Amino acid sequence: MSRGKFIALEGGEGAGKSTQARLLADALEARGIPVVSTREPGGTPGAEAIRSLLLDPPGQGWGAEAEALLFAAARSDHVAKLIRPALERGDWVLSDRFVDSSRAYQGGAGALGDEAIVTLHEIGSQGLRPDLTLLIEADEARVAERLAVRDGDQSDAIGGRDGDYHRAVAAAFRRYAEADPQGFAVIDGSGSPEEVHQRIMQALNPLLGSA
Repeated sequence: MSRGKFIALEGGEGAGKSTQARLLADALEARGIPVVSTREPGGTPGAEAIRSLLLDPPGQGWGAEAEALLFAAARSDHVAKLIRPALERGDWVLSDRFVDSSRAYQGGAGALGDEAIVTLHEIGSQGLRPDLTLLIEADEARVAERLAVRDGDQSDAIGGRDGDYHRAVAAAFRRYAEADPQGFAVIDGSGSPEEVHQRIMQALNPLLGSA
């Protein structure tokens, strides 16, 4: 049995990742491809417990260093117990966020630097990379509208950070995509969900041809 494909969906808050992950899972399953849909932080009981600590932190919350360590711990469990076994079964794994979110949020906007995050990923998850990372980029004003509908005035500890932080996140994502054009597909997140989905399917054509 051939190894499955690993696809990560990345982008800032409100970019539409979760919606596109659902549409992509449906499209792949319609082609007869077995799909495991997951998210970060989360995906396993241990990683979901860490997710609660990250998004609703105790006391005064976490600094960038503690956040990076917690994300790396959650990811290590996620990779070992869900992602690698699914890929070995031949399933396609779709993850709403993966290591590039840690690179952009804690490494970029949090100023820890990319080397620190990549080193943690090597230690915790043996450096596993997606077969393709779909970076969904959306206009800042459109994102603000989506977040107002989705969250109202109740954002989590990371999503609720200020605009400068989230602009730094977006800039970091773009740098990583430009540095690795084979590993990333940058997706225009404007238009209807179905229009964005069609762009994603076009980006996946090379992998679908080998499925």
